[in-house]
Amino acid sequence: MSNQNFIPLSNYKEYPADEMLKRSQAFYEDVKKRRTVRDFSDKPVPKEIIENCIKSAGTAPNGANLQPWHFVIISNPEIKKKIRIAAEEEEKEFYTKRAPKEWLEVLEPLGTDEQKPFLETAPYLIAIFSKSYDLLPDGRQVKQYYSLESTGIATGILITAIHNAGLVSLTHTPSPMNFLNEILNRPKNERPFLLLVVGYPSIDAKVPDIKKKSLQEIASFI
Repeated sequence: MSNQNFIPLSNYKEYPADEMLKRSQAFYEDVKKRRTVRDFSDKPVPKEIIENCIKSAGTAPNGANLQPWHFVIISNPEIKKKIRIAAEEEEKEFYTKRAPKEWLEVLEPLGTDEQKPFLETAPYLIAIFSKSYDLLPDGRQVKQYYSLESTGIATGILITAIHNAGLVSLTHTPSPMNFLNEILNRPKNERPFLLLVVGYPSIDAKVPDIKKKSLQEIASFI
């Protein structure tokens, strides 16, 4: 028998079906404008905006409410430079040695390479870590369940919150990312999940002319 305390679901608000339809359509119309951006401005972003986006990410559903994530928000230019140097070293190795030919052919139309100037230009980098276990004050380990899945959900909410705030982002995943633990002094129970670049787009920012799959291609109703 569970000894967890439960409280009434007092903050749920039910909308009429027609209003729900309008809200869902309005959200889709807004979120489909979100684009991954690689050309960033160095225009400053108020810290409070980033804080609110992180708090939004922290509301994500997760395994047993263990909340197995940690966000490191980086604005220090020296640390951003260290991250860029380390990331470009890994990316050069990837593009020149590790990446299979098929994957390079897929990336070619997007024009990506090992050069990552946005890691220094953008006002914020958010390093997202997923915990394999947590440590109690007495040193005991508490295993985290569904840590990658939970951190992925939180990251999705974070990206959406950043878009909702009026900023743009880039999901960056150099592989491997162990250098983030060293540069950011994170413990070994935290595994780098993703590096999120956040800020305003540059005035001359461009994005690839791509299309998303249709509803019929991504979903089945049975």
